[in-house]
Amino acid sequence: MDGAGGRVREWRPDWPCPVGPILRVHKRGGGDPTYKIVGDTHWRGIRTPDGPATLAVESRSGVVRAEAWGPGADWVLDSVPALLGADDDPAGFEPRHPVIEEALRRYGGWRLGRSGLVMESLVPAIIEQKVTGQEAFAGFRMLVHRYGERAPGPGAELKLWVQPGAETIRQVPSWEWLRMHVDPARSRAVVTAARVADSLERTIGLPGDEVERRLTSLPGIGVWTAAEVRQRAHGDPDAVSFGDYHVAHQVGWAVEGRDFDDAELAEFLEPWRPQRGRAVTMLLLGGQKRPRRGERMAPRTHLPARVTRR
Repeated sequence: MDGAGGRVREWRPDWPCPVGPILRVHKRGGGDPTYKIVGDTHWRGIRTPDGPATLAVESRSGVVRAEAWGPGADWVLDSVPALLGADDDPAGFEPRHPVIEEALRRYGGWRLGRSGLVMESLVPAIIEQKVTGQEAFAGFRMLVHRYGERAPGPGAELKLWVQPGAETIRQVPSWEWLRMHVDPARSRAVVTAARVADSLERTIGLPGDEVERRLTSLPGIGVWTAAEVRQRAHGDPDAVSFGDYHVAHQVGWAVEGRDFDDAELAEFLEPWRPQRGRAVTMLLLGGQKRPRRGERMAPRTHLPARVTRR
């Protein structure tokens, strides 16, 4: 139905759906220009197959109210249930650990959402490879501000942006990537992915192993990047970000009070296959946090040119 300014959809999930925690996985740092939170409403600028859209989502007494503007409005409204986890099936997931049991008790309404948009997740994931969060988020902001566009409708008033599409990314010259503090290894990976964007978008609905195989066949994309995309775009409950600077350490502290390495993490998670990613989320939600040691990692002062596969 039509609202005062945009198209409106109201949807009642059949479980207590926590809108904010599910959607925030798509937020790339505190200054993400494509995502804003105003009161209880989550605003997103989204590039859909039908064009750009502004999406506003909030939950009122168990009813999710979504409003959308722009050429992609109908597409994003159709995607809202999946985006909030309606396609996620936690059946058969066994806690197997006290920390997960407690997390399920406290956060049992959490579901893994699926955006259905591969490049939306892939571009920032590549930019985040092997750099500090500060540098990664800054690079993504600069890319969006220089080559994206204002989100339609009230998104423009909120200074909400839509990240650039694959055709635009293919035309960004190498020196402009350097000005955005994205080194040649990462910029080549982004541009290469943009050249085959249509085929990557068609991986939605494929098994997770096949999605990983297709993504990692591209230069500069490794298992970490593929997992980040599988989690957000595909809603894959088995995707684990092996190689992440924090995940193995945090899970280790959650279950044993010490750092894990990737090999220990893989061994520990094996009993939860094919829902290892769900187990990680529950452990991170419910476990003790790893104490911070020393100063934050400083941003790099150089831009190495070697190829990165993460």
